[in-house]
Amino acid sequence: MNETDIDLQIAVPPNTRYLSLVGNLAEVLMHEIKEYNGDRDLLGYHLNLVLTEAMANAIEHTPPPDKCDKLRVHIHIDGDYLCIKVYDHGEGFDLKQVQSPDFEALDEGGRGIFVIKQLMDTVDYYKCTDGNVLEMRKKLTPPISVAE
Repeated sequence: MNETDIDLQIAVPPNTRYLSLVGNLAEVLMHEIKEYNGDRDLLGYHLNLVLTEAMANAIEHTPPPDKCDKLRVHIHIDGDYLCIKVYDHGEGFDLKQVQSPDFEALDEGGRGIFVIKQLMDTVDYYKCTDGNVLEMRKKLTPPISVAE
């Protein structure tokens, strides 16, 4: 396994107390990808934000704890992409039907998916055997090659 063979999976209760823990994992992870030559702090911040938003949405829309005891997150490298998957047990939604938020309104919510789409290269939401998956992919800057 080389430095970029990262495959991290975590399961947490559907509770907002775990948002910072899960978001920070993605941020810390950026400093472990030694071959990455982009702005680690900025990308780490963005990953923290999108993962926190994705988890907050999953918590808000998932069944009560007696019907859903864990939310799962899977973070891994897939070629030139960092892939983040958030698994939930909610009713699901059509990602294409999510409208851009009204920035004039003072509503507290409704911006999560918009933010995620702005910061990630691809965003998909689909059903799987045990629920739903929000899959977010970010192209990593190609690693610097050192001539020998």
